[in-house]
Amino acid sequence: MNFYGGIEGGGTKFVCIVGSSPQDIRAEARFPTTNPAETLGRAVAFFKEQTQRLTLSALGIGSFGPVNLDRASPTFGYITNTVNPGWTNTPVVNILKAELNIPVVI
Repeated sequence: MNFYGGIEGGGTKFVCIVGSSPQDIRAEARFPTTNPAETLGRAVAFFKEQTQRLTLSALGIGSFGPVNLDRASPTFGYITNTVNPGWTNTPVVNILKAELNIPVVI
């Protein structure tokens, strides 16, 4: 069975899930959106904990923005000029790929 991670990254909270389908959610975590290091750190910790009992095939992200979605751009997957303090030019996709070593889509 393939398992996937998901993030709904909102301006006030992050929701992280792991499952094989929308009907088969195995784990979920919700926490406030603070600064990038703390918030993405909590997301990474959640997914690393889950990989102790199952293997993730990929991670999908829905995020507050604006987000650079141009795959040809060197800043693909970055949150660009946002009103959320500290998040401007945050390389969300790059951080999660490097930490989790799985495909990440946004």
